[in-house]
Amino acid sequence: MRDFDLPRLPDPRMIPMNQPAGWRGPVPAVPVTPNQHDDVDDRFVRPFVVTAGRTVPVLDGLRIETLVQAPPSALSAPLRFEERTVVQLCLTPHSIAEIGAALRVPIGIAKVIVSDLASAGHVTVRDAPELSTAAIERIRDLVRAL
Repeated sequence: MRDFDLPRLPDPRMIPMNQPAGWRGPVPAVPVTPNQHDDVDDRFVRPFVVTAGRTVPVLDGLRIETLVQAPPSALSAPLRFEERTVVQLCLTPHSIAEIGAALRVPIGIAKVIVSDLASAGHVTVRDAPELSTAAIERIRDLVRAL
């Protein structure tokens, strides 16, 4: 997996941006060293691959604060990598926003994964309890005090 704290090395197949081709002669060839950082990008999967290109969840009404919980028996089901990670994470209730952060995917992708799991019966979803008016006013006052 790529360490995001380290600078990304340039791809030797690309034209350097600070040396336009044709101004100072041909661009010197950069030797390609195999296995230098080949494993860095191999583990990255595009989000649309995870959801098979779908962007709309099967279940309507999923919000980022919707709580998701999975029973321990869901771990015995044949699940894909992301689905298994969600089920393991949701043995204790987590919101869809937390699931998206744990998977490092956009919220829309997390909603699609959770809706697939919920429609298959592997997880249960429920709305987070509504905040009282007093709690909302207190949050507003604390934000204003910042």
